Amino acid sequence: MNTECALRKEICTIGQSLYERGYTVGSAGNISVRLEDGWLITPTDACLGRLNPDDISKVNSEGSWVSGSKPSKTLELHRKIYDNNPNANSVIHTHSTHLVALTLTGVWSEDTILPPLTPYQVMKVGRIPLIRYRRPGSPDVATEVALFAKSVRGVMLERLGPVIWESSVSRASLALEELEETAKLWLLSSSKPPPLSSANLEELTAIFGAVW
Repeated sequence: MNTECALRKEICTIGQSLYERGYTVGSAGNISVRLEDGWLITPTDACLGRLNPDDISKVNSEGSWVSGSKPSKTLELHRKIYDNNPNANSVIHTHSTHLVALTLTGVWSEDTILPPLTPYQVMKVGRIPLIRYRRPGSPDVATEVALFAKSVRGVMLERLGPVIWESSVSRASLALEELEETAKLWLLSSSKPPPLSSANLEELTAIFGAVW
């Protein structure tokens, strides 16, 4: 298992990478990772591009702030995901441009914000449902997202951005990037392409274990 020091550095590395490539801006977004005795989470109003490992907030398994800077206001959202999915070891939330734009112009459906367009979208991300708008940090959002914690890899918060969970910080980042690029493809297509067929999805499931 990665040491806490290594996980702090990984959060900073991924945060900087996402920020420098425009997946998040300003002080928007947050990253967390599970520990044996709680979890680490980026501080409130921190810029993901300029994180300091020592400033990352540490929270115990009861959700109490232990050390570091004050934790993100989305703390309860992250906690609900971890409580309801033992396989989730990291959660990333950003305000990615194309995904937020998708919620402004209209998602494909509330159950699935984007149709299955590419094989890697299906394999690495899967179905992503929409969570209707509530203010940032709303406890109602955390409760609603918890219902999806085991069945999907993430959700899309209307007007705010994606929340993705995976087995590690790096894997959560890769899934988030794939989802953002798929939204970009969809929005840039003047004539909307048809989704992959049922046969295509069955093949991806059989060969790669994809879940849609």
